[in-house]
Amino acid sequence: MRNAYPFTFGGQTLVARASGALHWPAQDILVVSDLHLGKSSRMARRNGPLLPPYEVTDTLHRLQNDILETGAAHVISLGDSFDDMIAATELTRTDRDWIDRLTVGRRWTWITGNHDPAPAGMAGQSTDCLTVGPLTWCHIATDIDRFEVSGHYHPKASLSLRGRPVSRPCFLRDARRLIMPAYGTYTGGLRSGDPALASLMGAGARAILAGSPMVEIPMPR
Repeated sequence: MRNAYPFTFGGQTLVARASGALHWPAQDILVVSDLHLGKSSRMARRNGPLLPPYEVTDTLHRLQNDILETGAAHVISLGDSFDDMIAATELTRTDRDWIDRLTVGRRWTWITGNHDPAPAGMAGQSTDCLTVGPLTWCHIATDIDRFEVSGHYHPKASLSLRGRPVSRPCFLRDARRLIMPAYGTYTGGLRSGDPALASLMGAGARAILAGSPMVEIPMPR
């Protein structure tokens, strides 16, 4: 499939989506990581570069499409959902209402991150980690021996397509660990060969590049 890539992790069939979301069909779960909603407002507040204030709308629009296309009954946002806790309070009423509508009729879990360590007052539950079946979901990868899905690092990988270099956000996976790409519109990326990622991923690690077409390659180191 060009816009979805099924693979097995922890004995479960998961589907990486071109958007950077992850679908677990058997559990009706959709997972996204590192939305960083409100990044443009935080940058302006700290006298940083002024970014077009459309990232929240764009991110929520893609999230809504992923929810509708998968029919997910449970959404897990895997930490750093908001760029900081002030950004969470600075969302417009329209955007907060949009998030509320997305949560209606489904379970919603906000995993706490290093940018948003406290509940943001949104509908749903907030927790540091969540275990469903054999898989554990948390924001930052740990040293615990388990089948673990995390985010935080915003991994990206590069390859050559038709003789041209292409760099995209990616899912990284080995036998015990899966690290998701950042989902937010204004999120950067960390190359997979960076020591922070290379030291986490075991031998035989693979990278699944988001975007279209989706491609799986040996993790570039």
